[in-house]
Amino acid sequence: MSETIKPNMPEEIARLFKKQHYALVGRHSGVKLCHWLKESIKHNRVCYKQRFYGIHSHRCLQMTPVLAWCTHNCIFCWRPMEGFLGTELPQPWDDPAFIVEESIKAQRKLLSGFGGIKDRINVKKFGEAQEPKHAAISLSGEPTIYPYIGDLVEEFHKRGFTTFIVTNGTVPEAIEQMKKENKLPTQLYVSLTAPDIETYNRVNIPMIPDGWERILKTLELMRDLPTRTVIRLTLVKDENMHNPKGYAELIMKAKPMFVEAKAYMFVGFSRNRLTINNMPKHEEIKAFAEELVKYLPGYHIEDEYQPSRVVLIMRDDISKEERFIKH
Repeated sequence: MSETIKPNMPEEIARLFKKQHYALVGRHSGVKLCHWLKESIKHNRVCYKQRFYGIHSHRCLQMTPVLAWCTHNCIFCWRPMEGFLGTELPQPWDDPAFIVEESIKAQRKLLSGFGGIKDRINVKKFGEAQEPKHAAISLSGEPTIYPYIGDLVEEFHKRGFTTFIVTNGTVPEAIEQMKKENKLPTQLYVSLTAPDIETYNRVNIPMIPDGWERILKTLELMRDLPTRTVIRLTLVKDENMHNPKGYAELIMKAKPMFVEAKAYMFVGFSRNRLTINNMPKHEEIKAFAEELVKYLPGYHIEDEYQPSRVVLIMRDDISKEERFIKH
């Protein structure tokens, strides 16, 4: 955590995040080492984003500009959302350049523990990890709540980063603003976790009154965005893993380049709300993806990654070369 600026949240919530190995950055941001970054350094195993899109797991900075603020209270969330502060937004906001610089420093500090086990890690990757080149703006909370999200993306891009933003789609005006200012991320994810409003209210537990309508607006906005677009379905068995036709109708509003059908993982704080039986097997995800594609004209199943229980669906007009991000 920055020495000069204290987090703008109650001390017990800050403690909860620190206990979960989050590094707090400034008033409202945070960093955490991704499981796959550690796997890449220790065992040369990489995440599905490296396999699908070519970004390097060991050079990924997983961060958020709004650690404890969200518009949803999803039952499948693995973050310590029991400490979330809803939509009561932190004031004042930290500067985007400050967040980027302090996040990189926080990542290096979190990585320092690997320096003591150099005989058991990939030393070359460990060295490269000190200079991250990809920002996954998706760690916790809803990143588009941060009013300078486009400037944050721009600050990362100035430093030679590629960027992914994962949004739940409830702040379409932020996406409109990023488009207007030409400050869109390298790849924009919209996390779609319900095929209809009834499932949405039960599974996502919105903390705003018009969340579903806002998501529909975001999907329509996606269609013409001049950047890479993905819809990710986080599928929870017995909760939202139904009505593939309903999902397909929503996906066709957005016409994204890619769709990821991904299993909910029984990890973190979600274990307080769900059981291991809610975690679909890879075969079940694949079967759901095959059913989904039947309702998605112009799309096909392109790839899969069993360790993450995820299937990649791709638009037919995207070439194999376009699938991978140019560094």
